[in-house]
Amino acid sequence: MDSSVSSIVSRLGAGSGVDMVQLANDLAEVRYAPQIERLQSRNEALQSQISAASLLRNQITQLASALGDRIRNGDLSPAPTIGNPSVATPSVLAGTSPSGTYSLEVSQLASGQTLALDTFTGSNDLVGEGTLTLRFGEVNGASFTPDADRPAVEIAVTTDDTLATLANKINASGSDVTAYVANGASGAQLVLKGAEGAANGFVLEAASTAPTPTASPGDLTHLAWGPASDTGQLRQGAQDAQFALDTIAMTSASNIVTDLPEGLTLELSGTNSGAPTTISFADRTGQISGVMGDFVAALNDITSELQANAAALGGELGNDPGARALKRALSSLSSVIVMPNAASDEPSTLGDLGLSVNRDGSFRLDNDRLQETLTASPQGAAAMFTTGLYGVFATIDDLARSTSASGDPGSLAGSVARYTSQIERNDEKLAKFLEQQDVLRERMTRQFVAADRNVSQSNSTLSFIQSQIAIWNAQDN
Repeated sequence: MDSSVSSIVSRLGAGSGVDMVQLANDLAEVRYAPQIERLQSRNEALQSQISAASLLRNQITQLASALGDRIRNGDLSPAPTIGNPSVATPSVLAGTSPSGTYSLEVSQLASGQTLALDTFTGSNDLVGEGTLTLRFGEVNGASFTPDADRPAVEIAVTTDDTLATLANKINASGSDVTAYVANGASGAQLVLKGAEGAANGFVLEAASTAPTPTASPGDLTHLAWGPASDTGQLRQGAQDAQFALDTIAMTSASNIVTDLPEGLTLELSGTNSGAPTTISFADRTGQISGVMGDFVAALNDITSELQANAAALGGELGNDPGARALKRALSSLSSVIVMPNAASDEPSTLGDLGLSVNRDGSFRLDNDRLQETLTASPQGAAAMFTTGLYGVFATIDDLARSTSASGDPGSLAGSVARYTSQIERNDEKLAKFLEQQDVLRERMTRQFVAADRNVSQSNSTLSFIQSQIAIWNAQDN
């Protein structure tokens, strides 16, 4: 628009000698400059508040995340050890803090049933048409006790099926039985392996469609198996693991044993009948001292940032409800009960771990108090460093979640949401002012161009009159 108007003014001769387009633009900007500058300045302040609140919220969240990682995977993670590592590999569930010692004696490992069925010439030999049925239960010597609650698995075998394709069908049946063809010195054999545990034994029933079924290669009956007719096909029976924990006899269908005391999990790998081994847990009192030192330093970083941003004079969050809520939470942190289930003689607060608040709101570590707790109740102190419902991590994680609750107007996230909403409203007002400014600029440009054209015409008329007067005066002389 401005370039076209300038062209018009130029063609008209710019009779006034004034740049009417620039004049209209300057006047329009002056008219709305205070409102636009005020909104832009307010948005800049709001952006600074958003940055300050987001920084504090992120610091709390990062502290909770780092503390959780250190408890789960760092020097505070539960570290069980075993005297004879060939017997088992111990571990503990997240959120637990086991202590003490356990004796472990393994007399039998869990295993799955393994069958090596009668031989064929090769893996491409036809096995015969019919239905092969897997039934599950317990195989005990020559007897089989079916599991009435576990359905049998039927596999349809066609005239084109070979030993290799039958193995594939078994693997695809969803029966938890795996199969493959072993090409041994005596020929090809179908090998079947079941899941661990005595209840996962199985038999094979073959219903051949041959007019006169025979237990020979090429007829499905050749693959039938039951314990009563076993002639060496059973290479490994299905059995449970048997072990004693602190002399208490236990069994497990799997070599991965869970549901043990204090979240202990065992991966059994060998036997040690008559020679029990010991499971114990590392003393973490030294690591707790280090973690508390790092924890206090991290809290002071947050406190320093909070005090700078929430200062009554000059602070970006001087009157922010989220910042005030964080101040209150930090000021009472040392006295908050983080272990409500602790016994009366066990540590239950961060103050018991040496966390102390100075008068200026900063933190310090009372090493004497910490060492007193570690000496009197090392297990109680260790129990405070888990990722469970209670403890140091749960307390800081709850604080991080509360500061990040955008639906709470009294949280830092709520403040960010409120400031963001204000910026959006200001942007809408700013857009309206800019639109009104454009309208005013266009209207004044039209008016000024028209006025300039009138001036040009008046100047032309004046010049004509002056010329005529000059001619008349010359004639008179």
